[in-house]
Amino acid sequence: MGNCVSLQIQAPCEEVLNHLGSCFCSKIKYIQNLKRNLVALETAMEDLKAVRSDLLRKVHAAEEGGGLQRLHQIKVWLERVKTIESKFNGLYSTRDVELERLCFSGAGPKNLRLSYLYGKRVLKMLNTVEDLISKGFFDEVASPAARAVGEERPLTPTVVGQETVLEKAWNHLMDDETKIMGLYGMGGVGKTTLLTQINNKLVDLCDTHDGVEIVIWVVVSGDIQIHKIQHRIGNKIGYKGVEWKKKKENQKALEIFNFLSKKRFVLLLDDIWRKVDLTEIGIPNPTSQNGCKIVFTTRSLGVCTSMGVHEPMEVQCLTTTDAWDLFKKKVGQNTLERHPDIPKIARKVAGACRGLPLALNVIGETMSCKKTTQEWYHAVDVLKTYAADFSDVKEKILPILKYSYDNLEGDNVKSCFLYCSLFPEDALIDKERIIDFWICEGFIDGYESKERAVNQGYEILGTLVCASLLQEGGKYDNKSYVRMHDVVREMALWIASDLEKHKGSYIVRAGVGLNEVPKVQNWQLVTRMSLVNNKIKEIHESHKCPKLTTLLLQNNRCLVSISGEFFRSMPRLVVLDLSWNVNLKVLPEQISELVSLRYLDLSESNIVSLPVGLQKLKRLMHLNLESMLCLEGFSGISNLSSLKTLKLLNFIMWPTMSLLEELERLEHLEVLTVEITSSSVLKQLLCSHRLVRCLQKLSIKYIEEESVRVLTLPSIQDLREVFIGGCGIREIMIERNTMLISPCLPHLSKVLIAGCNGLKDLTWLLFAPNLTHLSVWNSSQLEEIISLENAATVDTVPFRKLEYLHLWDLPELKLRKLPLDSQSCIAGEELVIEYGDEEWKEKVEWGDEATRLRFLPSCKLVLYDV
Repeated sequence: MGNCVSLQIQAPCEEVLNHLGSCFCSKIKYIQNLKRNLVALETAMEDLKAVRSDLLRKVHAAEEGGGLQRLHQIKVWLERVKTIESKFNGLYSTRDVELERLCFSGAGPKNLRLSYLYGKRVLKMLNTVEDLISKGFFDEVASPAARAVGEERPLTPTVVGQETVLEKAWNHLMDDETKIMGLYGMGGVGKTTLLTQINNKLVDLCDTHDGVEIVIWVVVSGDIQIHKIQHRIGNKIGYKGVEWKKKKENQKALEIFNFLSKKRFVLLLDDIWRKVDLTEIGIPNPTSQNGCKIVFTTRSLGVCTSMGVHEPMEVQCLTTTDAWDLFKKKVGQNTLERHPDIPKIARKVAGACRGLPLALNVIGETMSCKKTTQEWYHAVDVLKTYAADFSDVKEKILPILKYSYDNLEGDNVKSCFLYCSLFPEDALIDKERIIDFWICEGFIDGYESKERAVNQGYEILGTLVCASLLQEGGKYDNKSYVRMHDVVREMALWIASDLEKHKGSYIVRAGVGLNEVPKVQNWQLVTRMSLVNNKIKEIHESHKCPKLTTLLLQNNRCLVSISGEFFRSMPRLVVLDLSWNVNLKVLPEQISELVSLRYLDLSESNIVSLPVGLQKLKRLMHLNLESMLCLEGFSGISNLSSLKTLKLLNFIMWPTMSLLEELERLEHLEVLTVEITSSSVLKQLLCSHRLVRCLQKLSIKYIEEESVRVLTLPSIQDLREVFIGGCGIREIMIERNTMLISPCLPHLSKVLIAGCNGLKDLTWLLFAPNLTHLSVWNSSQLEEIISLENAATVDTVPFRKLEYLHLWDLPELKLRKLPLDSQSCIAGEELVIEYGDEEWKEKVEWGDEATRLRFLPSCKLVLYDV
């Protein structure tokens, strides 16, 4: 090797290479052909870029013109081209140096080795580029966009006996000749459960080639309102926002039609009571050609016929064997084995339920804590007394359900349960709102302590949920809800309205489309009336209602007037709800004659002025004036000497110094929600120990920097929600009391900050250990959520219970690392992290691998229209 290198040192480069050929044999070709290969590589790269350009033109045309999505193999090929292009640029950047090295007159072993390696890389890359060119011609470049998958719905873990009917229903639905399928049967028989299973199978089918593109679930119930059904469908297919809500029904119908006409959809309508005009909603007619389907549940065979279903499918009660299996699961093996006679008696109890799944669930759970034979024999006696035959819901099923009601301990709990039937079918019932009603009705003693009364209310709700008389309704917008199954509600109304003891005491016509107050046989017997969600325009009658204690009139959006005479003969009325009556502008002076009134809700109404007589309501405990955007005057609040709850959020008459002085004179005030727009009023509020103690929701808006540079919040034990918007505040601090062991903001769960361009960080949130919802947007100077420097003195794990995090339009935010660790959000199983920058997810840093694995699935890309 050394001899070869020493020969003809001064010879031209071609002669050196020829001489060295005997030493390097086959490897010399990498050096000999280097120039030629470089030229070929340059040409091949130009060809590859041309092929890519032509391919991208086809892809863009398919994506933009045809609404298609590029094939995965196209994505892979383009990514490989991008990679090889980057490598080529690096290789080509040393071209001149390598060619000069090749022809250098004093070539040595080191230079020859480098030339050999470079030549080898050139040839290898040339082969790769030529291979990419050959594979860059595709017959198809795009396919229909990814299917829009529906939502899988939760199922009770104890579904029993529906395997056969599910298979039958599924096979019928999959038949090409089936366009509309109706499932009918009595209340509580399992129609919704069956429809849920169909929904989930359809969602699974969405992942296959033959699957539907979108599955839409809509609960109809009661009075059919086209705009509500359109709203729910619109939400499912992406039509949201203010502009969508403003559109007329016919406009919405056209947009829904245009969208669904291009999709293979299945529409699931749960609980319809009369014919639904699909055309009026905007639903295209399902055909064998478009493959679309409609499935609905109803209690009426006549509805199936009116909807054009020629082969309706009845959902029947469970067989004796299946009913016993379900009942055993609900009662539990532990109870059944407490005594050898209990299983035999339990079969009689299960038999009395007549195979109705709802009855089996409710009674089974009620009996799960009965450990003696005496209790079981008593159950058999009661059920036999009321359920001799199973032919009529009112006469046979409701007495069975009533047993769970009879088993409730205490008349107050029973009264609370019956009160829930005042709300419309399938309504979400705000837990704190219903508890306020119960307190004002006197079911719960609320005179001594609001907190104690609320806790008792939650205990009663828990009792009713455990007895399967109520169901958990979830949590939305920082509020918790329950709901009442419609069959259970029927039972409650039956008890409250038809039984001899209560005959005629409850008048409930919620959501049935009334245009006027209904006729009542005997007004003097009425104790509670619910006319919620109707179309009543005027109320001018005068009736003597000596026993009426609750009147619910909310959400009658056509209501324009209430005569003063209407309120004259209601001396015992304690609850009056007039909220969401958006066309109601005047409240009569005669409201002053409601001398017993404790609860008054006027929120979301357009009442222009409050009557002077309102000040005479000396027993009023709860007053809600939120979102009254037309109110022109408000004074004399201090005359409401019994007031405990006052809600003034989004209140057009923003609080003044004089109003705060009035509020301070309300010695029984316990709950205050308020919106502040003045720095002086804010200062006075936060300096008032009495009012600070009552604050539950605080909104601070439009306060300039010059007024408040540093916002110092005192310890506010009951504060639940804070909104700060359009303010020039530069810093938020917490006034720390060294005597306090508990957190400064122990109940703060929701914080929204918008348009605060002076804020640099939100380190003060460390003093809110129970925060579940954080939204921050449009704040141009925010750099950090938690400042590590400022947080050094606070020994706490941030955001341990966070469930929702929304950060948007924060250009200075240095959020490469989220303020989370693996111990954060211990109670937030459904944490949502929304982000709007597509690259953020790739750049974000996690504290450790455990944190990344825990929270990465919670990240959700949300693209906003600018």
